[in-house]
Amino acid sequence: MSLFISSLNSGSNGNCYYVGNDTEAVLIDIGISCREVEKRMQRSGLSIKKVKAIFISHEHGDHIKGVEVLSKRYEIPVYITEATHRSSALQLEGNLVTSFSAYAEVAIGQLLVKPFPKAHDAIDAHSFVVSSNGVRIAVITDIGNCCDHVIKNFRECHAAFLESNYDEQMLDEGSYPYHLKHRIRGGQGHISNRQALELFKAHRPAYMSHLILSHLSKNNNTPEIVEELFSKHANRTRIVIASRDEASEVFEISSNPALEPRKIVKVLKGAGVGQMSLF
Repeated sequence: MSLFISSLNSGSNGNCYYVGNDTEAVLIDIGISCREVEKRMQRSGLSIKKVKAIFISHEHGDHIKGVEVLSKRYEIPVYITEATHRSSALQLEGNLVTSFSAYAEVAIGQLLVKPFPKAHDAIDAHSFVVSSNGVRIAVITDIGNCCDHVIKNFRECHAAFLESNYDEQMLDEGSYPYHLKHRIRGGQGHISNRQALELFKAHRPAYMSHLILSHLSKNNNTPEIVEELFSKHANRTRIVIASRDEASEVFEISSNPALEPRKIVKVLKGAGVGQMSLF
């Protein structure tokens, strides 16, 4: 059984990632409004009725903005650590809140969600691997460095959403104040294009079919820089740049390394919202 994945939005203006099979799905973070989630999923042919859980990586606003409304409207359980819940000040329905801990897998139907710790300037930040029938998808953004947890989980995945936040020269020469530059690159903020590329080159499994480069900085990076940097080292891995303004295509990820990566849905700006649900 394959998994279907899409970035609904990725960047400091909001993050939300979809991973699902034929019958159920999870959303990792809801950093855009409930309305935008609904609209982008509908345009992509994704059914929100299949979303059985929301997992929250940390409490920053670009990861939790739409959680309260979406969870309440569709009665979707929210998985969030107790520390993150306290720090977020989210007003969630008590019966829809479940805590999780690092490396304790959570079963959502046929999906298994494995949280793991990461270095980030939040109270109890985690990334996730979502798996089903041998297919593994990592969602790894907002990491200050490529720690052992990140390496261990990245090297086991068939596809990954991986942060590639900033170009080092653009950050150095840009207008950000020193304290903000230090926060970004100081080991608890974000990783650069170079750091993401080093992780990819050193630890990509041979069967990784898709790498979705995520959380690009609006002011200190460009999709063109990232694409040029990674395309030279892609081999059979399809390189995708996640947008901060619209949903990505929906990709089917298989555990069979002999299968060529297959594009499922192409999302165009201005696409109609009346598409049939595909997944």
